[in-house]
This record gives sequence, structure tokens and C-alpha cells, in this order.
Amino acid sequence: MLRYGSSSRWSVPSSVESGFSMMETLVVVALTGVISAIAMPILGNALASFRLTGDVRSASNATALAKMRAASNFSRVRVYVDLGGRSHHLEALNKSTTPNHWTPIGGSTFLSTNVSFSLGIVSTPPPSTQAAIAQAPPCTDDAGTSIANTGCIMFNSRGVPVDDSGAPTAANALYLTDGTAVYALTVSATGMLRVWRTPPVSTPVWVLQ
Repeated sequence: MLRYGSSSRWSVPSSVESGFSMMETLVVVALTGVISAIAMPILGNALASFRLTGDVRSASNATALAKMRAASNFSRVRVYVDLGGRSHHLEALNKSTTPNHWTPIGGSTFLSTNVSFSLGIVSTPPPSTQAAIAQAPPCTDDAGTSIANTGCIMFNSRGVPVDDSGAPTAANALYLTDGTAVYALTVSATGMLRVWRTPPVSTPVWVLQ
């Protein structure tokens, strides 16, 4: 018990000990290890999901921006996707040159680690979108020649997705995956953007996001 000494101060008997025993310390360390072993995979999966969905939003935002720029500039603007390089950027058609020249707008945006422009093993497109599943048609250079391993979503001055001939098209889509899920960014013939998700299976179950 506490004693009131002659110095008018409360004092603690010398028999009272503080701190943790070795057994208590070992128990805490063991519990910390178990919790970490359980939490790390969950945290890793959550971070991977955030990276994938972030890349999908980035591609969707770039496509929406291309549509708005095309309408505001009364010109053609496209989302240029480097499928192998895992990046995308915007380009505007400069009609003041002969031949017309595609001019990049801003810099390139790269996908996160383990995310790629890929269909995975998915075999069919989302409902009421493409006739057959595929990435957007290849981009073309100033001479009209297709550029290998690319995909382009192009809008005219009315914000309508068009092909190289200027005809409205509903063939535009971008597919992204990290192996745990497949996302599809589709653009209808009217220019409506939609995002879909499915597990990475050959017969997909597309869910509109």
C-alpha cells in the first residue's frame, strides 16, 4: 500500500514492479504475427483492386474528355491507346496541314503494375455493345496506315464516335484486367460511355458499374 513519508510525498513500496513479463511479450508478438499474416493478403488484394479500378476510371475520363474536346474544337479527337506499352493519351486532328496531322494533347497516362489492356480469357462482349469482343480498332497514322498494337476511340465534332471513314460506329471498347477481374469501357454509337465488370472467366457475367 502507499505510505505517506516524512518528506510529505506519496511513495511506492520498493516491492512493486513495472513492465511486462517475457511471456506477455511473446504473446503480444505472436498475436501481431497472426494478425499480420491474415491482414496482408487482404490488404494486397484491396490495393490491387484500387489500382485496377483507378486505371479504368482514368481511361473512362480520357474518353469523356476526348468527346468534349471534339465538340468544343469542332474537330476530331481520339483516345490513342498503346496496347503493348500500357498507356493512353489524347490526339487532335490538325486539318491545317497536308496531309492532316494527329497532334498529341498532353502527356501519356500509364497503367498501374500488373494492369494491362487485355481481354483475358473472356470470350463475349457486354450485352448490347459490340458484335464480337475486341479492343477498339487500330489507330492510323497521318497517311491512313494502321498502327500495330494500338487501339483508338475517335469522336467527331458532334461528339459521336466514328471510324476512319467518318461513319458512326459502335465497335469501340477498351478492356483492362489484372487477372482478378476484367473491365470493359464501351462507347455506343450515340457516344454514351459505360463501364462493365466480370470475373476473369471464358463465359463472362458482365455487370454494369
